[in-house]
Amino acid sequence: MTTSTESPTAVDARERSGRRHAFVGAYMGWMFDGYETFATVLVASFVVNDLVGPGAAGRNAYYVGGILAITLLSWAIGGLVSGVLADRFGRRRVMLVSILWYAICAGLTALAPTYGILLLLRFFTGLGMGAEWGGGSTLVAETAPPRRRGLRIALLQSGFGVGFLIATGVWQLVNQGNPGDWRWMYVIGVLPALLTLYIRRSASDSPLWVKADQQRKAVTDALASGVLGTADAGEIVQPRLRQLFSHPDYRRRVIMLTFGALASMVGWWAVSTWIPVYAKSMLAGTTGDIAASVTLVVFVYNAAGVLGYLVNGWLADIVGRKPVIFGYFVASVAFTPCLFLLPDDRASLIFWSAINGFFTLGQMTWLALYPSELFPTNVRATGMTLVFNLARFPAAIGALISASLITAFGSIAVAAVVIGCIAYGLGVLVTWFLGPETRGTELPGPTQVVATEKMKESAHE
Repeated sequence: MTTSTESPTAVDARERSGRRHAFVGAYMGWMFDGYETFATVLVASFVVNDLVGPGAAGRNAYYVGGILAITLLSWAIGGLVSGVLADRFGRRRVMLVSILWYAICAGLTALAPTYGILLLLRFFTGLGMGAEWGGGSTLVAETAPPRRRGLRIALLQSGFGVGFLIATGVWQLVNQGNPGDWRWMYVIGVLPALLTLYIRRSASDSPLWVKADQQRKAVTDALASGVLGTADAGEIVQPRLRQLFSHPDYRRRVIMLTFGALASMVGWWAVSTWIPVYAKSMLAGTTGDIAASVTLVVFVYNAAGVLGYLVNGWLADIVGRKPVIFGYFVASVAFTPCLFLLPDDRASLIFWSAINGFFTLGQMTWLALYPSELFPTNVRATGMTLVFNLARFPAAIGALISASLITAFGSIAVAAVVIGCIAYGLGVLVTWFLGPETRGTELPGPTQVVATEKMKESAHE
């Protein structure tokens, strides 16, 4: 039998290095998710006009809506599955495989010869994009210090907004007015594949998950050897969803958190995805380069959102999770009408886009932070991804029928205000029912099992 010659200091340094590399890998993966998401928003109409026919995007908005909806739908499916997988096989492994998956599928999207094949490839890409968040965000939450977890999660979530900014800049470079320029956006989407080499070599998994996995394996072995009976094994060997929903407290938290996530997701979709078209229509009668002005509005919205992410996490560590969630929802209700009803020139449009982006995009920090603190390690990723991704299904439907919604309400501005305020109003109402305040607390560890004492007794016999 050999023993390690590493000193405790060397072991601590190695663990800190592994956690640091894990954060970098999760951040980069989420940033590329943001790039992929907004790249699709930017090029969807160009894709339709190229693959369906010139002017098709303008004649039938369902073509563009279909691309956005299929991505959101598959993202939700991939996210739901990834939580269970991350709790079973580890956060790092799921993050690595999902990034490689969506990078390959993004590259294949660039080669799509028809609209139907493109939809199929976007579906497969979305599966990987959704799966990456579950592994990455859980890994960061479990390796962050309790008093700085809010800021650490905010830094991670801000990567999504940074991806938006990168997509905006790249589109300005590759869009030369040619029908196939959109393909370059997906060619660049292959780059995350290189990130998997870094994650595989440098990142380590969460000690909390490792402990929970060791506990699960010990109980499973005890069951197989007859040391324990099924009744003594406790919950840890049950399917993850059954573990999650067998507890009244966890079941209630999933339901209420899902309502909160629905408010954030639907509100953000109603605001952000309509900003480019709204800005273009509002600036139609002004002088200057309208396309450049629209790009600037979108850039400012996303840049302010990145700042909103960071301030959200910073405040959550100072005053608490729930007051910050409540404040961001209230501000989103207040400033969504300001963005779509008040601007009468380019400067005011940019100003209100920044204010709105700070709160509507910046509020997304809570979706990775607060749920991570409400579930035990063995079902943490399952709980987080269930909450995060169930809300994507209504958002996918909204993206598909957005043209009908705009027609029903009479304009983009009215549709955005009504849908956004209803969604964020729901968030204001449910905030105080989401769960207990968790600022500065340790994450709940693995679920304690009935089998523990019996296994100890058996080991002594």
